[in-house]
Amino acid sequence: MRRINDFSLSAVVAGFVTVLVGFTSSAVIVFQAAQALGASPAQIASWMWALGLAMGVTCIGLSLRYRVPVVTAWSTPGAAMLVTSVAGVSMPEAIGAFILCGVLIAIAGASGWFERAMARIPVAIASAMLAGVLLRFGMAAFASLGTQLALVGAMLATYLLLRRLWPRYAIVAVLLVGVAVAAAQGQLHLGDVRWQLAVPVFTMPALSWQAVLSVALPLFLVTMASQNVPGVAVLKASGYHPPISPIIATTGVVATLLAPFGAFALNLAAITAAICMGPEAHEDPAKRYTAAIAAGVFYLIVGLFGATVAALFAAFPKELVLALAGLALINTIGNGLAAAVKDDAQREPALITFLVTASGVTLFGIGSAFWGLVAGALAFAVLGWRRVK
Repeated sequence: MRRINDFSLSAVVAGFVTVLVGFTSSAVIVFQAAQALGASPAQIASWMWALGLAMGVTCIGLSLRYRVPVVTAWSTPGAAMLVTSVAGVSMPEAIGAFILCGVLIAIAGASGWFERAMARIPVAIASAMLAGVLLRFGMAAFASLGTQLALVGAMLATYLLLRRLWPRYAIVAVLLVGVAVAAAQGQLHLGDVRWQLAVPVFTMPALSWQAVLSVALPLFLVTMASQNVPGVAVLKASGYHPPISPIIATTGVVATLLAPFGAFALNLAAITAAICMGPEAHEDPAKRYTAAIAAGVFYLIVGLFGATVAALFAAFPKELVLALAGLALINTIGNGLAAAVKDDAQREPALITFLVTASGVTLFGIGSAFWGLVAGALAFAVLGWRRVK
């Protein structure tokens, strides 16, 4: 009963926004990855079923277990890598590579080495990385004024008014106003949406050295470096410290079990997770885990209806999604910057982390969040040594 009482409308909306932003920003990449392997429409729907089930089960189960907002996601850079690296790899071989990747992630979690490495990251640098990752979303919200002035302007005005009068439900009102304005302008394209349940399609796995070297190992490295590293940093920067090893191990096990149906990789979320960890999700940090549970429920719905849900989310104007995400993350960006520059001794390395992360630079297929942490850690080590001398 207590856990039911922990829920609020704002937490449910935060969960919905999390799924909306995560799905609309990267689902097309997952579709492209499946198509690169020659997947049929039924297999693509099965991929969405498996990924939705994996994210839903882990979001709900881990958040209930640890009473913190644990949000999982598919590996977006992993999907992007699959689009360009599966030439000559059959679907069964790719499935075998997905299983191997899941096993490697489970081992990385169960062994504890990943958690020990993450424990060495200073809070200031983790906070700076979080702010850098989210900065582009905050900027995109206001850049959308240039293409949809009436829509985004109405959402911004609603946000400011509700933050003044009823701050807990500001994002709820922003979503409702955005949908209403988009509908009034004829920008909601719901005519192509056809609801039908997805049917899981099992693919018998196979494995080859080509699949191991070109799919399994790169997918594991990209998922750990570009997704799980910033995912843990977001948790830490938001003031949550659950045991990381069993969480990572659980994502690996779940991905392994669902890989034959298309769950190519599962990891901790970073950007979308921040939506569930801010004050807009719940005024009480101890109850924000309910937002992650709500996200898990919506992910299960996505999985049940497979690719059909993609058409529903695609019905929203791009600017509505960008503005909604940016406004939902304003306070999280501010809190991250405040924590990053609070300590004089760590301010310079934190700012380097922030700037590298915000730059969006990609090296060797690994995104800027990882390189921001590397740059910040190097700066912290060098500047700390200089001060000691």
